[in-house]
Amino acid sequence: MEDNLLLAIFVLLAASIALVPLFKAAGLGTVLGYLAAGVLIGPYGLRLVSDTEVIRHVSEFGIVMMLFLIGLDLQPSEIWRMRHKVLGLGVTQVVVTTALIAAVLHFTGLSWNNAIIIGMALAMSSTAIAMQVIEQRNITRTDTGRAGLAILLVQDVAVIPILAAIPILATIGSSARLDAELSQAVSALDNPTDWLTPLIVLGVFAGALAGGRYLVRPLLDYVARTGLREAFTAVGLAIVVGAALLTQFIGLSPALGAFIGGVLLADSEYRHELHSNLEPFKGLLLGLFFISVGMSIAFSVLFSQPAELLALVIGLVTLKIIVLMALSAFFRMHLADRLLLAILLSQAGEFAFVVLQFARSAGALQGPEFDVLSVGVALSMATTPLLIFAFDKLVAPRLDARRQPAPSEPIHTRQKIVVLGYGRFGQIITRMLRAQGFQMTLIDDDPAQIDLVRRFGVKVYYGDGSRIEMLHAAGIAQAQLVVIAVGGSERILTIARHLRRHFPHVAIAARAVDRGHAHELMALGVDTFERETFLSAIRLGTKALTKLGYDEEHAIALGKAFEAHDNQLLHESFAVRGDEDAYVGMVRQSMALLDEAMTSDIETPPHLPVDKPPAPRSD
Repeated sequence: MEDNLLLAIFVLLAASIALVPLFKAAGLGTVLGYLAAGVLIGPYGLRLVSDTEVIRHVSEFGIVMMLFLIGLDLQPSEIWRMRHKVLGLGVTQVVVTTALIAAVLHFTGLSWNNAIIIGMALAMSSTAIAMQVIEQRNITRTDTGRAGLAILLVQDVAVIPILAAIPILATIGSSARLDAELSQAVSALDNPTDWLTPLIVLGVFAGALAGGRYLVRPLLDYVARTGLREAFTAVGLAIVVGAALLTQFIGLSPALGAFIGGVLLADSEYRHELHSNLEPFKGLLLGLFFISVGMSIAFSVLFSQPAELLALVIGLVTLKIIVLMALSAFFRMHLADRLLLAILLSQAGEFAFVVLQFARSAGALQGPEFDVLSVGVALSMATTPLLIFAFDKLVAPRLDARRQPAPSEPIHTRQKIVVLGYGRFGQIITRMLRAQGFQMTLIDDDPAQIDLVRRFGVKVYYGDGSRIEMLHAAGIAQAQLVVIAVGGSERILTIARHLRRHFPHVAIAARAVDRGHAHELMALGVDTFERETFLSAIRLGTKALTKLGYDEEHAIALGKAFEAHDNQLLHESFAVRGDEDAYVGMVRQSMALLDEAMTSDIETPPHLPVDKPPAPRSD
């Protein structure tokens, strides 16, 4: 058994490595690559893996993880601002799509009750596919991303009443079963304990709110102080699982519970660290989910009923696109955004498998109907990457004629800045920038420092800026400027390398330790930096001259001359930094020139001697 499990894991990983990069390089997206990998190794391909149900159950946790991470990126106030889209787009989309699908199926000969059940199942869209594409395209905070999230949230909540309605719809047409259901309903009304259920649900949510504030956050603070990264990862996974189990216990969707858990921690200083630690698990499990969908495509059904499946998939995708295009028009979205949103949500979702299986167990669907619908759901998922590819290549260039901002436009005061390190150095920079109205994300890896500045009303997030996962979680890709204000020369260089390699478009302002460290930053292409003691030493030297009797204006001029000369030496010596002899010779020559400049170009007060002691080292 263990050997078979290890072999299955190896086959899944090998197929992903072989196909996913190829599909992404071809512009077809990673989702279609995972689906193709599932088809290749599944029971209808090479038959290397046959237990698709176990793999699907494990991989569905990826959807739970994804919704938790989405919740981490949403403040409760932001969800309130989305309420119009939730009601206007989300609820209306589910109701209208269900009604239209049911009407079409009924006119093809299906009974009303079965048509409504299938309509409710197919009205759901794939959270995994839609949010994966939204994140990859970095449009989470655009009109398209927010509208898509609003609709998907409503669909996740709608699964509960849909599952509750299926047994009732399944009994229609059978008087005996309907009488039994009605008698159970009357019994439930007479039983006082059943009236406690809504109170239990409210109590669980109230407990979750209190636990998130008074239990989870102190726990995260304690684990962060230990410095054990694996313990922090374990706590993050436990939070996701606990939130999912809590909502599953009261009969709601585990994915919805994970989303609510993420929202409750969205304003926590540890959200970026949680995001960076859990992101790899989400990506792996979602990939596994798409592979399981590809494995579940029954090609025997596809080959035996190709016309029915083709009509089902094309009809479903077309109808959902029309409905979403029409509804999004009421929100005055751009035509390109409306079409992209419609394509993103045009497929049937993963919850359709759950609803259809539940309907089959309730007797509403027969085996052949269930097989055709399941294959249709899987095939509709495969159409989305293809439609996205066609949209990008053929439609978007013609529809989306909105002007893109020129790269040379000045920095707007509302653009985002990320400051890595909130010690004394970072605090001074932050106060200067904040005074000009800039938005900033502040990150530090010292829980004690974070706790201290929190008392002064400053929000600093916990995280290690030298980790590439952390940089992604902090939203560096959307930042206009990153300020590296952490301590330690090697750590500063590590962050600068990550930024230059993965975010080459982002401007960098870095803290330099000394002249040699400044040269290493220059070698990485960082041209905005400041040696941490250089200006303060010049300022103190200026004050010392004033204390010795120099005129204040004269002393300031001497300090500026020294600063200009040393900065010139810094850049000139960069070319010979690897040749020690040449470097020493240039510095010694520069010191002589500095002495000459300071005595001849800037007049010395007559009552002070011209001779001075040897100039000290500039750093």
